[in-house]
Amino acid sequence: SSGINAEYGEVCLATRPINGGLITMEELCLRLEKSSGKTRKDIRSDDINRAIAKLAVLGDGFTVVKVGKQQLVQSVPGELSMDHTTALDVAAKHGGQLTVEELERLGWPDLRIRSTLDNLLEQSMVWVDEVNSTYWVPALFK
Repeated sequence: SSGINAEYGEVCLATRPINGGLITMEELCLRLEKSSGKTRKDIRSDDINRAIAKLAVLGDGFTVVKVGKQQLVQSVPGELSMDHTTALDVAAKHGGQLTVEELERLGWPDLRIRSTLDNLLEQSMVWVDEVNSTYWVPALFK
């Protein structure tokens, strides 16, 4: 329904300053249930996937990205590269935390690591803790 399209779009836009345009499907469903009050407890990822598919035709930047066992809804234009997705997958396995060392273990050269992390930082999809040289993915915080 167009109602859920508008609602999920509003939730994604409202949380974008915090999560850089990435939100887990689980959190999006919970926020939609809360925003609709007690009238709807049946919002499932299937409903959101259908709504995203309809909006994707308009080219508005909404898409679903599989990261490990989770689905993330991306609400910013631009596709995530395989490197971005791999970095997010590593972060998902560590409660949203990512380090250069973890990416080095994948055999990635320094330039690839820097490029991937810098791009995710520019898009505000990760935050950096410069004291501990740790990157955090707000959408994946545990």
